[in-house]
Amino acid sequence: MKTENEERAGLLYGIGAYGMWGLVPLFWPLLKPAGSVEILAHRMVWSLVFVGVALLAVRRWGWMRELVRSPRKLGLITVAAAVITVNWGLYIWSVNTGHVVEASLGYFINPLVTIALGVLVLQERLRPAQWAAVGIGFAAVLVLAIGYGQPPWISLTLAFSFAVYGLVKKKVNIGGLESLAAETAIQFLPALGYLVWLGTQGTLAFGSHGAGHTALLAATGIVTAVPLVCFGAAAIRVPLSTLGLLQYLAPTFQFLLGVLYFHEEMPPERWAGFSLVWLALTILTWDALRTARRSRAAMEAAKATAEAAGGAETAAATTEPPQAAAQAAAQTPAPAVSPARQAP
Repeated sequence: MKTENEERAGLLYGIGAYGMWGLVPLFWPLLKPAGSVEILAHRMVWSLVFVGVALLAVRRWGWMRELVRSPRKLGLITVAAAVITVNWGLYIWSVNTGHVVEASLGYFINPLVTIALGVLVLQERLRPAQWAAVGIGFAAVLVLAIGYGQPPWISLTLAFSFAVYGLVKKKVNIGGLESLAAETAIQFLPALGYLVWLGTQGTLAFGSHGAGHTALLAATGIVTAVPLVCFGAAAIRVPLSTLGLLQYLAPTFQFLLGVLYFHEEMPPERWAGFSLVWLALTILTWDALRTARRSRAAMEAAKATAEAAGGAETAAATTEPPQAAAQAAAQTPAPAVSPARQAP
């Protein structure tokens, strides 16, 4: 059972992970004049270097044999690498071209897209509140599309790419650090090849704008991996419902940065769309907390019933002859379970 100190540490790790993801829009503009694709390539190359050092320190290599022996998992990792490449590249471009608010919307609607994929791909069944949240989210996209004069393609691409990434990672089922190592290993050669090509063209920013700029480009690996390590530490220490609430920190910080720091415009139709998304997420969060509470109550009731039954059997065995105990058990009605304490 987790101690209070472990849960407190897990909460701090979670806040740290989502806080760093939320503040990362402040980092990408520092890498200019490097272009978005070059920044993406550096992120891939230096992430593998950083993760490789981390794995070397913890001596965690056994997963590689299992992965190499499984063509299915290798194929899924390749898909994950391709999808997260799209996600990373579009996010960097969005931040550096003044679309921070629209990028934050992508991560706000990501839980709704994840639920929709669960229904379409995994044949999951939704509760009424989840259907309501998805419907409101769809209405929000329509409102934003009308306001923009086109669908909010940046938000939708970020949301769908990250939702597909999460679905693939669920199927692969290996640790966060190991998964990042495998994905960046697939990305490494194309990324390195692109950087070499830029160097031959004389347009490579790396090493051309001072030691500080060079160090910042190399730090893309740390910026990528450290939040993931903190997230992994949080995931094993705090309940999933707590992580579900913490995930909204990142897009909230991004939204506030877009409005207050980057001074991006928020016309009425954008406020209307965001308000609908926030309403959908409020319903989704309320439903998740209610379901988790009911599940815990049902588990505690089942545990108490089992303990009571075990205690009664022990007492009967020590105070009654076997025949009398069997007669008493046969005449005792089964305990009723309150519908309010059952998981839906």
